[in-house]
Amino acid sequence: MVHLAPSDLAPAFTLNDAEGKPVSLHEFKGRRVIAYFYPAASTPACTAQACDFRDSMAVFGAADFQVLGISPDPVAKLAEFSAHEQLNFSLLADADHEVADAYGAWGEKKNYGRTYQGLIRSTFVIDATGRIELAQYNVRAKGHVAKLRKDLGLA
Repeated sequence: MVHLAPSDLAPAFTLNDAEGKPVSLHEFKGRRVIAYFYPAASTPACTAQACDFRDSMAVFGAADFQVLGISPDPVAKLAEFSAHEQLNFSLLADADHEVADAYGAWGEKKNYGRTYQGLIRSTFVIDATGRIELAQYNVRAKGHVAKLRKDLGLA
């Protein structure tokens, strides 16, 4: 499994958003991007994390960050999740987990003694030139956004 590190070129991607429109990483060239990978929309931990990002968007926006939430969910589920939680950032569908693979956010997981392949909750900060500024793997949903803001020097 690949693990990205600071200064690595961020893998390019184009994924459909919750409205079914294609969104490409290259559209944000010149801006910093926070791309976070989460396992499943509308689950308790993923909802808490998404709502923490939603509630911090004024801070991220003021610092000119674009936030993108990426999961293996289908577009319809993302649309429902986004509307229900009134999310103010884009959710992207990575149904075949190709992008998660490229970022090292798909791999072996263990839960209650069971080993399986799945999405590893991870967050990447991509700088304005398209390089990884920060790569965080196996993050916890609760408290992650506050820690990320601290790591980025955003109060």
